[in-house]
Amino acid sequence: MKDSGKKLGLWMAMALVIGNMIGSGIFFLPSTLGAYGGISILGWVFTSTGALILALIFSRLSLIVRNVSGGPYAYTRANLGDFPGFLVAWGYILSVWAANAAITVAFVSYLSVFIPVLGTNPFAGAIAGVLAIALLTWINTRPVRNAGGFQVVTTTLKLAPLLLMSLVGIFYINLDHFTPFNVSDSSSFQAISATAALTLFAFLGFESATVPAEKIDNAEKIIPQATIWGTLITVAVYLLGTIAVMGILSPEELTQSKAPFADAAARIWGAPGRYLIAAGVVISTFGALNGWMLVQGQIPFAAARDQLFPPVFKRTNRFDMPSAAIMIGSAIITVVMLMNYSRGLVKAFEFLILVTTTTVLVPYLFAAAAYALFVLQGKWNPGRSKGIALILPTLGFAYSLWAVSGSGMEAVYWGFILLLAGIPLYIYIRYRANAPKT
Repeated sequence: MKDSGKKLGLWMAMALVIGNMIGSGIFFLPSTLGAYGGISILGWVFTSTGALILALIFSRLSLIVRNVSGGPYAYTRANLGDFPGFLVAWGYILSVWAANAAITVAFVSYLSVFIPVLGTNPFAGAIAGVLAIALLTWINTRPVRNAGGFQVVTTTLKLAPLLLMSLVGIFYINLDHFTPFNVSDSSSFQAISATAALTLFAFLGFESATVPAEKIDNAEKIIPQATIWGTLITVAVYLLGTIAVMGILSPEELTQSKAPFADAAARIWGAPGRYLIAAGVVISTFGALNGWMLVQGQIPFAAARDQLFPPVFKRTNRFDMPSAAIMIGSAIITVVMLMNYSRGLVKAFEFLILVTTTTVLVPYLFAAAAYALFVLQGKWNPGRSKGIALILPTLGFAYSLWAVSGSGMEAVYWGFILLLAGIPLYIYIRYRANAPKT
């Protein structure tokens, strides 16, 4: 364990989970939820419960498939085989590349509050995006603790305005804003289902600590703790923050607001409050990009090491970081990000984000299925009732299936096509791996 000081500790692993989950969505979701009123809180509770179930599944999988990087890919391959493992790795990394491009665009957009030219000059915005990607690529190809330390700092800074808003906002809540509880024309069941679907993507990333398992010190202990506690902290921040904002702004104001957290903060602190939240969003998106860039290197690296991705992805540098996978991924997200700044390619950029919304959810389905098989094989809770042990993976699989269906028919259709499009790559890689050497 002489290199344990070079690995990620508990706080860094927790920051990776929290930082990857909390991007920019939470700062704007209350506006969308305002159309449903206070009942949207129950939608948050439903989604939070599903996320915690899946987080528990991933924490247990990390104890079954120990000290192996790759997270959902590694767990799927370990018990379901190479092809399902490839599909998970393929879909997951495509979604991460697209998401990182979207996060970069969001970062530049919110940074324009402080540097207006970034919002009015597409060339300046594109350059800022390229520089952000380049800087974080450099950080993530250095020793892993550099990226981990940076993640702790950005996560702490992004949590500060959210927690401040939550704790101080409680004293400004107007309970009249929660009546009637359901202000929409939908039934209570429909309203809860709709708001649960809207809040779903705010929880993606709870599995982040499982992905760089080999880079985490005392992984068997830290990964489950970071996954569960990171998810619990994020749930608390989401619920408290949303309640505070919905209590400060009326449903009518919420639906008209383009920046609900900023508007609520302005009610308490005036103009400085608005800039405080804007700074929080900038830091939040930058920190999320850093965390997901760490993930974007580990998934293809793990798959390439198992001869399921092109060999170039398993190349490492002198810091034992998958530098090739990180830099290839950064080149791809730079191209995708630049699409957003080309008038002819904006729709293509939006389409790429759409088609990857499903592929990031499919790994949860496979992970729940792999865990169920581990239970049936007696590799978890041996000797205990398998029927009881199967409740957790059954709930996780059902929630994941609902999540996929809730992402929209168009997203499911194109996401499925995108997964199938990876099959020729799988065939070629397997052929090359088994071809006789000459």
